Amino acid sequence: MFEGLSFELAERQLALIVGPNGVGKTTLLRVLAGLAPPSAGTITWHGAPVAALPQERRAEIAYRGHLDGLKRDLTVRENLQFHADIWGGGSDISELLSELKLTDAADLRVRNLSAGQRRRTALATLRLTNAKLWVLDEPSTNLDADGRATVVDWARRHLAAGGTAVIATHQPEEFSAPGAVVIEI
Repeated sequence: MFEGLSFELAERQLALIVGPNGVGKTTLLRVLAGLAPPSAGTITWHGAPVAALPQERRAEIAYRGHLDGLKRDLTVRENLQFHADIWGGGSDISELLSELKLTDAADLRVRNLSAGQRRRTALATLRLTNAKLWVLDEPSTNLDADGRATVVDWARRHLAAGGTAVIATHQPEEFSAPGAVVIEI
């Protein structure tokens, strides 16, 4: 586990969490996203404790972990539409499917997808939110080179548009950007 950790991120800034398996990267991300309480200290978002954020402010934080968060009996398109309806975010779903090379799989049920297709679909839900902070746990897991490049591009575009990201990864060089904060735990 980790202790004594302190860092701040500004708009357009990236933090890369690196370290071997089992050191607490996922735990740290869950705490940052407000999904688990910190054992000590405070996590704040724009000056307010994450745990006390009102619902509309909590929607500014998007967490994508190891589980895909998809409905297995819905198709890829239905899952993306479900997330778009909930989050009110705005990407064209057909365009998103094309970008991810999932057009041919759009009407397949998620339970019939490969691990890489499920991962791409789960990460596509990020584009359907208006979240300002992306908290991503090993986002390139199960992705081929094209899928990894797409996710890296999305992260860069998110930062360029004024977003912030915290990414746990074993491949920090994939996501590195000028001004990135590297946190080794």
